[in-house]
Amino acid sequence: MVTGAIFALLSPPKMPESPETEAQLLFNRQDLGHKLHRLALQILEHHRDRAPAFVGIHTRGVTLAERVRKILAAEQADLQIPLGAVDVSFYRDDLDHLITNPEVQSTDIPFAVEGVDVIIFDDVLFTGRTIRSAIEGVMSFGRPKSIELAVLIDRGNRELPIQPDYVGEKIETSRHDHIRVMFDEHDGEDGIRVKRG
Repeated sequence: MVTGAIFALLSPPKMPESPETEAQLLFNRQDLGHKLHRLALQILEHHRDRAPAFVGIHTRGVTLAERVRKILAAEQADLQIPLGAVDVSFYRDDLDHLITNPEVQSTDIPFAVEGVDVIIFDDVLFTGRTIRSAIEGVMSFGRPKSIELAVLIDRGNRELPIQPDYVGEKIETSRHDHIRVMFDEHDGEDGIRVKRG
């Protein structure tokens, strides 16, 4: 026991790893830029004649929609795309399963959705429940002509029959993995990390 105690004193304490060191960098700033352009070009190909409206899901879905809209404006200056934001907190079907209360943010859709082609944006598509809530939120403002889905990352493991129309990248993950999309606007850097569960 004395020997064990001596080794314990001599051994340096094991420092806990920070979340950033545990998470593997999948895509850097340049990679993320390519995926944003991929999304934008897919959308442009399907909406050359009639501009859709963008609705981003708070928080990073809004940033994603803003980034893609800027790329499209550079590609085709006459493509005027209205932009809105939706908070899905009040439309979730899993509130009773959450450990903490969701942070409520503002829903702002400053255009009439009736008869409009709407594209919902989210950074990561997982179970599909967030998207279902977002669709409900958009349709509470009226009946769009159509609703499409654009996501930066599709990580699989769906619980609902929801599939994206536009995808930046598809990644195979387990249900316990954690994908983190980082934008300069929120995180001080651009990139995508994965923490394996």
